[in-house]
Amino acid sequence: MNMKKTLIIFTPFFFLAALLVIAKESIIVTRPEHTGKDIKLYIEAGKHWGHLFESGSVSIKTTPQIAVWVEDLEGNYLDTLYVTRRTATQKWRGKAGPYEEKGNIRRKASLPYWAHRRGVRYDDGLFLPTRKDPLPDSITSASPKESFQLSSSVGEDLDSFMIYVEINNSTDFNEYYTRDAKPGDVHFSGGSFGSGQPSVIYSVAIDTKKLKNKYDLQLAGHSSPNGENGQLFADISKLTTAKHIAGKIVVTVN
Repeated sequence: MNMKKTLIIFTPFFFLAALLVIAKESIIVTRPEHTGKDIKLYIEAGKHWGHLFESGSVSIKTTPQIAVWVEDLEGNYLDTLYVTRRTATQKWRGKAGPYEEKGNIRRKASLPYWAHRRGVRYDDGLFLPTRKDPLPDSITSASPKESFQLSSSVGEDLDSFMIYVEINNSTDFNEYYTRDAKPGDVHFSGGSFGSGQPSVIYSVAIDTKKLKNKYDLQLAGHSSPNGENGQLFADISKLTTAKHIAGKIVVTVN
């Protein structure tokens, strides 16, 4: 009888605690040591946020790789606010594909637009971080499993700037970006373990001198399918599920 009373008394507490944990998990804080204008970026999970990755007889539910960064209005890269951890460390799950080096999977088609805009070339000639030289923990996290809010900041003296978001799901193949595409094919994305459809890029121009402080990011195009360059392609007519990885993306600046 006493045990029943204890359960009745404490169940609401545990329910509230569970809600707080869920809320905490949906907020990612980066650059905590940085002071300046507060940025709150909300990314809504679209209907193709989770993607089923098939590896032999094993099926893995993957979540997207994401990069968020800032440029000035002239197109000069300024800073990275957030990158998902597997891209930031290159510690990928699964075995190497037919076009990858075993033990050193690079997946250069993952987030190539951000990587080339950042402009840091590593020892192997690629613009991706390496296992030996990863990005700092202060701007990374595991790939979110659901809609989330990114809390970060930009410089106090930065009044006008661009915010970019790049998103990609591995093995997201369709009839144009096929699993059996070969190197040299226009839609080749790395083979059976590649990206399939290229990453999608969203952007918006921010002007903090205006009264407006809430902005919706718009789909600007897609990246190089094989990650060989940092071009942005405006034609998204051959993309299908990739356009629905994310729903709305909204940023507020204070």
